[in-house]
Amino acid sequence: MEEPRTAVRFPGTGKRTSTSRSERTNLPGEVVAGKEYRDALIVYRLATRHTGLPDDGRDDEDGAGAGTDSRGVT
Repeated sequence: MEEPRTAVRFPGTGKRTSTSRSERTNLPGEVVAGKEYRDALIVYRLATRHTGLPDDGRDDEDGAGAGTDSRGVT
């Protein structure tokens, strides 16, 4: 049996940093295809965050951008 290929993708633009971690219970370090495992648990955690400005130049939550007032006027 062939090992599956996995990937995680984040749609959108902008630079980001990501990390992931899994915790496995009642599973060996390397599982065997076709073997039955009971009472197994896998907890997978994934975190990502933007590390720069979005491509449209917005830098705040409401999208007004730097150097503008509440009406969007520079």
